[in-house]
Amino acid sequence: MEFVFLGTGCPAVSTERYGPAQLVLSEGTAVLVDCGSGVTQRLVAAGTMGRDLDALLLTHLHSDHLVDLYQLIVSSWHQGRDRPLPIYGPPGTKRYVEGLMALWEPELSQRIAHEKRPSTAALETAVTEIAAEEVLSIGAVRVIVVPVDHQPVRHAFGFVFEGGGKKLAISGDTRRCPALIEAAKGADLLVHEVFVHREMPVVEGLRSAETVANVAGYHTLSSEVGKIAAEAEVACLALTHFVPPACDRQSLLDEVAADFSGPLVLGEDLMRIDISRGSVSHAGAVLGLGAAIKRSH
Repeated sequence: MEFVFLGTGCPAVSTERYGPAQLVLSEGTAVLVDCGSGVTQRLVAAGTMGRDLDALLLTHLHSDHLVDLYQLIVSSWHQGRDRPLPIYGPPGTKRYVEGLMALWEPELSQRIAHEKRPSTAALETAVTEIAAEEVLSIGAVRVIVVPVDHQPVRHAFGFVFEGGGKKLAISGDTRRCPALIEAAKGADLLVHEVFVHREMPVVEGLRSAETVANVAGYHTLSSEVGKIAAEAEVACLALTHFVPPACDRQSLLDEVAADFSGPLVLGEDLMRIDISRGSVSHAGAVLGLGAAIKRSH
């Protein structure tokens, strides 16, 4: 099983960290988790086009996690996809997808009529709304839907992937969540969001003290995420969905490593973790996970 960081950012615009998106590869199965801004470009750069995806899973319906869905559908069609993309998401996903396709219908109808492509099957939608604790079978992987705490957002999920004898847990957006900790118990890799509170000061005209408190209130603080990984007894912890996108990396590593003694990775766009081989690669460099990775990449 292999995990690929496609986008490690958040709603704030960053040229280094694109919108939230993650790719899970296992025994010929390719599953995309979320489709934030720039996902189609990141997929191509990672060597897996939308044409080849077996499914898209949505953790929740916040804009930064699904803003490029229409682009994903159209680009997959342009790449020669010959079937609908299965989309799994929380209640409300079907309404969102139907509304999105209806919004773009005039443009899409014009494209279909003018471009004369062999198939339009990729432009059809195949949406399944999922519920907490549901178990999905997607190709070679088993996926457990985990309810997480991203209130006031209702129906926010994390996912646990099982395949090839490995276990991968993805937090989605959440504050500290006992259900996620329990579901991630003993995972080979936990990929968890992080909110770096000290890097989000009050700025007049941009964010108030209430803004900072409320955003922190539905994310996981950098002072907590190491404790979560330790409690879940995971083999390796990787951080993503950095809020804000830019932070003091060494300070963050030191803070989290104070609570979690295992291998620790700060995710970067297009970084890959080969869970089966115990290695992480980025920009041509390959490192083993046998020893803790407590360094900036």
